[in-house]
Amino acid sequence: EAVRIALQHMTPVILLSDGYIANGAEPWHFPQSADLPKIEVSFKTMLSDGEDKFLPYKRDEKFVRPWAVPGTPGFEHRIGGLEKQDVTGNISYDADNHQHMVKIRQAKVDAIANYIPDQKIECGPEKGSVLILGWGSTFGAIKSAVLDLNAMGHSVSHAHIRYMRPFPKNLGELIRRFDKVLIPEINNGQLVKIIRDQYLVDAKAYNKIMGIPITKGELIDEVLKMLV
Repeated sequence: EAVRIALQHMTPVILLSDGYIANGAEPWHFPQSADLPKIEVSFKTMLSDGEDKFLPYKRDEKFVRPWAVPGTPGFEHRIGGLEKQDVTGNISYDADNHQHMVKIRQAKVDAIANYIPDQKIECGPEKGSVLILGWGSTFGAIKSAVLDLNAMGHSVSHAHIRYMRPFPKNLGELIRRFDKVLIPEINNGQLVKIIRDQYLVDAKAYNKIMGIPITKGELIDEVLKMLV
């Protein structure tokens, strides 16, 4: 999935992990490569109508640039870290162009939200009293805690974020269906700060930085305090 996004949207993709996932071990189902969705890659091999030369920064409706294999005759272009002029790809030191290019790159990443799945509820009601919102290795503890809390009669749900930047388009609407939001993380609260900033919700953090995972019991205790 990371490769698909990187190739189809021409952007770097970072695969996030955490200490428990990185250092833990358990059996998991390894998919057959033939069963994986095919990743289509389109290289630029011909000039488009109206072009008399290759324009490496001419973008499509997704703000994605054409991709020419380096060394292809007639498609030579500059690469590197210096800012480029929009459309032509020439090196540019123009301040207005730099701001424009930064905004274009941001729009390209934001547009990926149109090509990733909507956020879903893993377990629990679609709206209710508390949403536990997680990512990474907290999945098992959150799901177990929510199932137990539901069995106690509490309206608690679990959602787990897979796409961090951009978030799924419906994440804000999903969060606002709940009276309170708890975000447990095995760090100092990086996700909760982003959620508060982006969606203006008073999400509560539960952070553990001890080198050991968050437990089901800890989450149940924390949610019961929120429900008082």
